[in-house]
Amino acid sequence: MGQESKCKLDYDGRTYEGKALLETSELIFRGDTRLKIAFKEMSRVEASNGRLQVTFPQGQATFHVGDVAARWAAKILNPPGRLDKLGVKAGTRIRWIGAADKEFRQEAEQRGAAFVRTRPDLTFVSVSRLNDLTALNAGAAPAWVVYPKGVSNLREIDVLKAGRDAGLVDIKVASFSPTHTALKFVAKRSRGRKGAVSALADSSPARA
Repeated sequence: MGQESKCKLDYDGRTYEGKALLETSELIFRGDTRLKIAFKEMSRVEASNGRLQVTFPQGQATFHVGDVAARWAAKILNPPGRLDKLGVKAGTRIRWIGAADKEFRQEAEQRGAAFVRTRPDLTFVSVSRLNDLTALNAGAAPAWVVYPKGVSNLREIDVLKAGRDAGLVDIKVASFSPTHTALKFVAKRSRGRKGAVSALADSSPARA
């Protein structure tokens, strides 16, 4: 999920009022004008005295974001990697279901994660068709469903429905690779004596 800050923007000889949003791979301004700058387009990023200054092909933009300027600059210059987005750390026990992904396994093991068959901390369910979603169940939570991007036979709504039908709650979505998306599910939590479903059940998944 992105971070946001009310701020002023100096750009193209003018000053605008609005809100800056720091997303996973881009910096966005919404207000008197709109501006979106992808991290990969930035040739220079500096933070000083509450100002975040960004140089990109269209010119230079200064975001007056205050105390978060240095922290945002650090995140832009050192964006989180795939394992960080997916919550894979040293010692994480991973169960993988479906077609193997050798590159991901190698990357995770290099960080110190272990692939197991029982008692996982995280389960990854790799799917390529609707029938594969039957592997998703409440016992697998927390689980990431990894599915191909931009295919008509397996859409995000199909994955969401399968997870909810299995008694799970979708909380986060992340890019797994250039060709695949990962959607995270957790078990529903009860709240209060009536056992009401957690408010997460009615929210859209946050994007990482």
